[in-house]
Amino acid sequence: MTPVLVINSGSSSFKYQLIDMTDETVLASGLVERIGEATGSATHTVFFRAADGPAPAVHKATYSLEAEIPDHAAGFEVMSRAFDDHGPSLQADPPVAVGHRVVHGGARFFEPTLVTPLVEINIDELSVLAPLHNPANLQGIVAAKKAFPSVPHVAVFDTAFHQTLPPAAYTYAIDAELAAAHRVRRYGFHGTSHKFVSEAAAEFVGRPLEDLRQIVFHLGNGASVAAIEGGRSVETSMGLTPLEGLVMGTRSGDLDPAVLLHLARRAGLSTDELDTLLNKRSGMLGLTGASDMRDIQARVERGDEAATLAFDVYVHRLRAYAGAYIAQLGGVDVISFTAGVGENAPRVREEALATLGFAGVHIDRERNATPERGIRMISTTDSAVTVLVVPTDEELEIARQTLGVARA
Repeated sequence: MTPVLVINSGSSSFKYQLIDMTDETVLASGLVERIGEATGSATHTVFFRAADGPAPAVHKATYSLEAEIPDHAAGFEVMSRAFDDHGPSLQADPPVAVGHRVVHGGARFFEPTLVTPLVEINIDELSVLAPLHNPANLQGIVAAKKAFPSVPHVAVFDTAFHQTLPPAAYTYAIDAELAAAHRVRRYGFHGTSHKFVSEAAAEFVGRPLEDLRQIVFHLGNGASVAAIEGGRSVETSMGLTPLEGLVMGTRSGDLDPAVLLHLARRAGLSTDELDTLLNKRSGMLGLTGASDMRDIQARVERGDEAATLAFDVYVHRLRAYAGAYIAQLGGVDVISFTAGVGENAPRVREEALATLGFAGVHIDRERNATPERGIRMISTTDSAVTVLVVPTDEELEIARQTLGVARA
């Protein structure tokens, strides 16, 4: 086996997957959460194949526990015990490398990077651009290095894929010296997902990645869209932070900057209150009181006016970006939808592309509505643009990039 352990660390939790890269199968996954609270919890799931037919079925067994988990180091001890007690054994087959999701790489990191003390310092310094994410990512790295000191650790940055943006796309029109002094520019996020999906789409349609103009909609609670030309990101909706762009579960997306000045002056909101408003009390939650698209669509079907307006606002923004990116690319060959909403909300997909017939985009309503899983085409056979649903797998993409660095 060639196991790679993938870590996605938050401030009070971390997720993990152990992937055998010989055939890219998931061996185990888990979640350690409520770190630092009076009682923490952990779940550990083991996947195995039973030879019960021509296509062996995948089975799983899940184990849970509650215990005091004071910090991330203790969390990794809990994870290690779960592997010892329930498998697969990390003693028999230790990971060849550990890959870490890091949200913000600024302009310093444009590829997966072997973690060194200097890289850790840089991740820490970039926390000013991602104060909710980078410190937590770094905590996971430090704890994982203590747990697995003899294997390479690799940082895979959400922003790295978008380092190919041209200056015209990443430059904001503010005072240039001020922007440079404070590193204000578009960075983009969800890069790992956009990379995975665009490559999977090219393989599915059987055309070279280098020949394709693609638009990828990553629609989850956080949402972004990217224009990808020849496998390189040339435009994306998120900016300095993950707040810009599409309407999201709890984030506003695009907003007139003067709204903040107006609310500060007239409503007396502080900087921190404005931050909370835009990141945690806006988007679909702000418009409807609910952030889950499934709940909102159910309310739309019942005729709820607030939910209907929110859905229309959500779709309006998707259409705006689709049209803009078709213009930036000079046309489009493939449009893909991914992540929780993108993969599971047929009405969102249909409405988002409903006005793009002029660009050769035609959805097959029956294909779009199918409950099938996996990568699939939802455009009509004669559509000039291929429209796909592509399940993302950010953990597998991190594992691939991690193994590439470890073997270099």
